[in-house]
Amino acid sequence: MLPPDKHLTIGSMLFPGLDQIDLTGPFEVLSAIPNSTLHVAAKTRSPIKDFHGLSLVADMTYDEVPELDVLHVPGGPGQQALMEDEETLDFIRKHASKATYVFSVCTGALLCGAAGLLRGKKATTHWASQHLLPYFGATPVDQRIVIDGNWVFAAGVTSGIDGALHLAALLRGQPAAEQIQLYMQYHPEPPFDAGTPDRAPKQVLENARNAVSKLTADRLATAKKISAKLGVEVPGLVG
Repeated sequence: MLPPDKHLTIGSMLFPGLDQIDLTGPFEVLSAIPNSTLHVAAKTRSPIKDFHGLSLVADMTYDEVPELDVLHVPGGPGQQALMEDEETLDFIRKHASKATYVFSVCTGALLCGAAGLLRGKKATTHWASQHLLPYFGATPVDQRIVIDGNWVFAAGVTSGIDGALHLAALLRGQPAAEQIQLYMQYHPEPPFDAGTPDRAPKQVLENARNAVSKLTADRLATAKKISAKLGVEVPGLVG
């Protein structure tokens, strides 16, 4: 836990085609952390659409972002277009190197991997991309939240809320995190028990895999390319 009188600067990334809840779910939590300021940063201040078409606007550009205590890297289908985008990867490298914590949500982990930051780390990501983590030198862990040193990884989409609450506790203590949780009335009671591959009905899982098969194949091809560039050996993996 950090001293309560230390003001925290938190930065969340915004990019085209992200999954907005990877950003806005954690935003609900992180923006409520006592004695902190949260910035949403992007390449531009112009409106940016998430992959469902919701328009979002950053309050500063990447080159305006101050030194961060927390870097929040969301994911979503738009992550694929940025895997070799040096401006984005340099931004992640720069702020991850100085941040007290780095917080990856969903396929934001793949962006961190492309930046060369996951080597030797235990990590998680969306269930459809777990098998890609070794291409970046990471060990995949099939858990909703994985904490490795100063890295906090959240799996798919809504798990970003859980990860942000863990992060709030690390930064300001459990009571502060619980107060945020209570204000949000965050006590999920989903109507169906189909939120993970091992619980979803077989046909539902098959349909979901088919729906993302093209994107998953593209991600695999990119992961292999970046793995070769990083010099990461992935023994025993067959594409």
